[in-house]
Amino acid sequence: MSSKELIIDVRSSEVSIALLEDKQLAELQDEESNLQFAVGDIYLGKVKKIMPGLNAAFIDVGYEKDAFLHYQDMGPQYRSLNKYLKLCMETKGKTPIIQKFHNEPDIDKNGKIIDVLTFGQIIIVQVVKEPISTKGPRLSSEISIAGRNLVLIPFSDKISISQKIQSNEERDRLRTLLQSIKPKNYGVIVRTVAESKKVAVLDSELRGLVRKWETMFDNIKNGRVPRIVLSEINRTSAILRDILNASFSSICVNDDSVYQEIVEYINTIAPEKEKIVKLYEGSVPIFEHFGIEKQIKSLFGKTVSIKNGAYLIIEHTEALHAIDVNSGNRSKSAKDQETNACDANMAAVSEIARQLRLRDMGGIIVVDFIDMHMNDHKFMVFEKMKDSMEQDRAKHSILPLSKFGLMQITRQRVRPEMTINTLEKCPACKGSGEITPSILLIEEIENKLSSVIQNTKTDIYLRVHPFIAAYLCKDIFSIRYKWQLKFKRKIRVKSVSALNFLDYRFVDKDNKEIKIN
Repeated sequence: MSSKELIIDVRSSEVSIALLEDKQLAELQDEESNLQFAVGDIYLGKVKKIMPGLNAAFIDVGYEKDAFLHYQDMGPQYRSLNKYLKLCMETKGKTPIIQKFHNEPDIDKNGKIIDVLTFGQIIIVQVVKEPISTKGPRLSSEISIAGRNLVLIPFSDKISISQKIQSNEERDRLRTLLQSIKPKNYGVIVRTVAESKKVAVLDSELRGLVRKWETMFDNIKNGRVPRIVLSEINRTSAILRDILNASFSSICVNDDSVYQEIVEYINTIAPEKEKIVKLYEGSVPIFEHFGIEKQIKSLFGKTVSIKNGAYLIIEHTEALHAIDVNSGNRSKSAKDQETNACDANMAAVSEIARQLRLRDMGGIIVVDFIDMHMNDHKFMVFEKMKDSMEQDRAKHSILPLSKFGLMQITRQRVRPEMTINTLEKCPACKGSGEITPSILLIEEIENKLSSVIQNTKTDIYLRVHPFIAAYLCKDIFSIRYKWQLKFKRKIRVKSVSALNFLDYRFVDKDNKEIKIN
């Protein structure tokens, strides 16, 4: 089993979350500090437009573009939800208890949206796909509230067990257990991590989810429409909730308040794992310290190298993503062409599966493998792709290789694709094509350093590219040493590979950048 580490970089405007598997970057997510319309958020919205031709409606949830709700996403219990919402908004005082609520008949799964929605109607909805490109959020009115082991579905009495729990004995135990503790009018989905869990753990979580639902409706009566009524937990906690297991060896974060939040959250879902949470207090940026910056630079470009000389070319179009597998210098191997092609394709499969998770590529993905003629080899590549994508939490479907060597993959897209531009503008010319003499760089840094020293009293940290850092600190009587004598101030040089070659930054002891006038 691979070891997993979660590295969290907290900055003023956003939080970056990196998941490492055996020290290799497997997932990377950036979360804005004020993120709205995230998957799982529940909103009180208003019907703005009904489109009978699409059998859908556009709902105002406060986003700049109206959100999309299709009839198929309304859920069979929509009438019960709508009746309960009206009852809660009209009733003064205590919210009606759902266990005593009489459910309405399910809506017709092949029905029309004009039969259940009207213009201006207030409706409760949940985000199932975040805003992407020019589109607003996609919604569902089949509300669910996710926990670590269970997912609560109001107005249903159904108990569903994760397909990944294969033991019939365990499935029967969980079904019987949930049937005995589940309140009336609540359905439950039992997640894979609930396997072998004791009744006390599941009962406590179930009560917490029901309390969340009831509190949401307690607060729904007053206030403007549209507005958010229940926010999904932040993305860091959501990742922990969904993937935390015994293989996690470390969770490292560079912010004390977020560290405390994670410790508290870990205590609620897996108290025995509390000791793996660590607060990073080093002077080097946390992603730099763990080698993540270098991996980002090498993994997010158009060309991605694979071991043994093969490489991928990844292109994005409006309709689909195209991945081309190239053998590179493997073609010079003494092996025959068929064996070379199979080896290169097998090596490419693991990297392709990793890239889909890392970039969160969704929709249609077409992979152009190197031509192979033997059906056994094609089957081997197909089977390895299925195995490699088992770790992917997004829903996906994989088709066998076609006779042209193409593999088609569909992967669920619920949020915008992660894109990072790894090409850097020339730090010397700023894209103009002309530079000042590079020999003057050290003189330029010294002049700026003089200005910084006049405006700050603390120790100064100069961040530069590793090559420049080596030059500044070379020999006993280095340039850095001469600066310290000249300015009578301690100056520390830190190498940061994420910086451009001739770029530099001045920061204080708290890693806050010192602005240069």
